[in-house]
Amino acid sequence: MSRAGWAIDIDRNDITQAELVAETAAPLAPGQVRVGLDSFAMTANNITYAVFGQPAGLFGDNQGYWDFFSEPGAPGRLPVWGFATVAESAAEGVAPGERFYGYYPMAAEAVLTVGKAGPGGFTDATPRRTTLPPIYNQYQRVETLEGYRAADHDYWPIFRPLFLTGWLIADQFEDEGDYGADQILIASASSKTAIGLGFSIARREGPRPETVGMTSKAHVADLGTQGIYDRVIAYDDIMTLNAGAATALVDMAGNGAVIRAVHSHFGGNLKASIAVGKSHWNAHGGEGALPGPDRQWFFAPGRSQKRIADWGAAAFGQEVAAAWRAFMDVAPRLTSIDRRRGAEAALAAYREMLSGRADPKAGIVVEP
Repeated sequence: MSRAGWAIDIDRNDITQAELVAETAAPLAPGQVRVGLDSFAMTANNITYAVFGQPAGLFGDNQGYWDFFSEPGAPGRLPVWGFATVAESAAEGVAPGERFYGYYPMAAEAVLTVGKAGPGGFTDATPRRTTLPPIYNQYQRVETLEGYRAADHDYWPIFRPLFLTGWLIADQFEDEGDYGADQILIASASSKTAIGLGFSIARREGPRPETVGMTSKAHVADLGTQGIYDRVIAYDDIMTLNAGAATALVDMAGNGAVIRAVHSHFGGNLKASIAVGKSHWNAHGGEGALPGPDRQWFFAPGRSQKRIADWGAAAFGQEVAAAWRAFMDVAPRLTSIDRRRGAEAALAAYREMLSGRADPKAGIVVEP
């Protein structure tokens, strides 16, 4: 087979350098499938994947997000969440025409290696992926996705992985007694992970900390009307908060000025400082000595694995599905779908997200 396709190559050492490249489909090896991507999302989370493409020790053994879809030394292939249809199969248990939700490269097509396939889907068994977090290697049949409704289809790649991260952060806070905090400051509050966190905390029964969404001044009014957070403030107003209140910070963006302002203002009353993402990839991350607690990195795959071990996979899936369905009842009023088509549109969407110009109220869906 010699069908032409496309992919986007990104310089591992300079993520601003990205280009479209042509690809020719090679014959499949036994156990492989070729899928054509139907749609995928472009969010700030993808920029975090690029920033942490090759950090030492993120996944152990010096592996990072580039290792999912590119060999060492080759240009990076950005991971994206989306839907794909099997175009060709040399694997048992997976047939052409079947559709799967999962983790793909930003490209027209992908070749996956099928581990044991079951009713719900399969796990990719490409050798370089077997030591990476398993949550990223699972491909789920659309027909068996727990919590899936056809009306929510476009929101799955936009929100599902980010909502899950937010839900897991909320779960960790509850598990840790909210770190003794009476209020939780959530930076980059218009981000989709932050919205998932705020929504999940608001659903808790009984006493809970107040949630304070922090965003740029231009977004305060719109974000306040969404009802996700108890309060919304501008970054410029951090110093107006009560410095004596027991506080926790959840940082989605890695903006060093915001991190330092919060740590300096609250000092010893800051009970936890949790870093989640790095969408402000070119801003200093607040490294160095800071007043208050050490910063903690939140790693969603690790938290997922803990809860699966605690509750069992079935119970974990049911908990997530129930929360997701509740969120899907409000998601359409929070985010509109911004649909893009084709290779050039995919590259433009990446550059737009990288620049920070993307509209936080829109969810970009690319159809290759």
